[in-house]
Amino acid sequence: MSQITPSQNTATSAIVSPVQDSEAAMSAEDRKNARLAAVSGFFGSTIEYFDFVCFATASALVFNKVFFAGFGAVGGTIASFATFGVAYIARPLGAIIFGTLGDRIGRTHTLIVTLLLMGTATFLVGCLPTAQTLGIAAPILLVVLRLAQGLSAGGEQAGSNSLSSENAPKEKRGVFTGWTMIGVAVGTMLGSVAFVPITAQGEDFLLGFGWRIPFLIAGPLMLFTLWIRSQVKEPKVFAEQKALRESGAVSEADAGTSSGKSGKKDSAPLAEVLRYHWKNLLRVIVCSLYALMGSMSSVFGLTYATQYAGLESAKYLGFTSVLGLAVIPISLMWAWVSDKVGRRPVFILSVLSLAVLFPVLFAVMHTHNWALILGVLALLQILGSAGNIVQAPMYTEMFPSRVRYTGYAVGTQLGLIVVGFAPTIAAALVKPGPMGWVPVGIFIAVCMVAAAISAFTARETRGLSLAELDEG
Repeated sequence: MSQITPSQNTATSAIVSPVQDSEAAMSAEDRKNARLAAVSGFFGSTIEYFDFVCFATASALVFNKVFFAGFGAVGGTIASFATFGVAYIARPLGAIIFGTLGDRIGRTHTLIVTLLLMGTATFLVGCLPTAQTLGIAAPILLVVLRLAQGLSAGGEQAGSNSLSSENAPKEKRGVFTGWTMIGVAVGTMLGSVAFVPITAQGEDFLLGFGWRIPFLIAGPLMLFTLWIRSQVKEPKVFAEQKALRESGAVSEADAGTSSGKSGKKDSAPLAEVLRYHWKNLLRVIVCSLYALMGSMSSVFGLTYATQYAGLESAKYLGFTSVLGLAVIPISLMWAWVSDKVGRRPVFILSVLSLAVLFPVLFAVMHTHNWALILGVLALLQILGSAGNIVQAPMYTEMFPSRVRYTGYAVGTQLGLIVVGFAPTIAAALVKPGPMGWVPVGIFIAVCMVAAAISAFTARETRGLSLAELDEG
């Protein structure tokens, strides 16, 4: 095993200052940088999900008519939704690319690239000529831009949470990283309402210039967030790792894992994750099944409410939108709780609650009692928001600094492949009649219990310093 020589240690210590990981030890500049990282994470995830939801809405209302009209009514709709779905194919590739870059060249620099890619692709969608003007090249370009969005999304959230986590004081890591997940909720809401005033102007305006407006808005939003992100300094723990590599002062223990093993002096982050951190990678993949909450409550939940339970879609959408906003301060409370009692108990409480509440929700839909339905939806949102916000610190804390970005990104994006197909699986499982939801309820419950077991097998990381997390 190679060793770090005294001269190497001296050179390294001259390059790297000690990592400050407690609020009491942080300078005013460090605390400011921690806040900037959290704000950057909030706006970055807001733009990411605003862009994604705008594309989803346009896929349902517009693209089948302006890009795929030649495919016919049914074929155009299928092609439009397929274009939306290709992003989920690109996301794992984006996780590998940007995870590697983030663990090698830096979190901040990589996040600037992901933001530029997402914002530029979304803006260009708003500038695309239609198929009537450009022919077959128009839908091809639409698919290319959607793939660019998917690549960006594969690296944005993991990098943002890594940046916030590594800059935050150790005793408040849950709250600081939680702002990225708050941005997810805000971006989703903004993307949902962006088309409301446009559709109110009528179909001619919508299919003419109106649909382009939300996509064009992404341009200035991206520039504003880029300015904020450019102010954030790299975490000191990353600077330390980079200085060690550049000075050549990397022993096998430093280059590898908490167990002090490594096959290479400085192997690729993905190789290290797969070889030495595969257990935590699997934990993140399975825990990511939590994200079924979103697709099953919004996509399949809306379908079940309207097509099987006979409820009004406007009411269901209205209630879920309002509740999504109302639970934002509650989400921050859950982040604070996770900093006090731990990540695992908060996450496990959340996913097990979802295992129970989804079947209850489907059952009460058939009562047509909106007070009862709203009550169950509120409980689902309140308890479900705990898992959403605590996953940010929990996943980042599962991996050491050298491979944190890669491990988080690859794990979550692989898990989200199952989540992306969940509405399709549920549609195949559901049966007619008041008890037709039972197979779907069992499917959700199995996934949530699996996520709970996966989280239970992980170590509790609340309050640990970055050095302790790196030790494993």
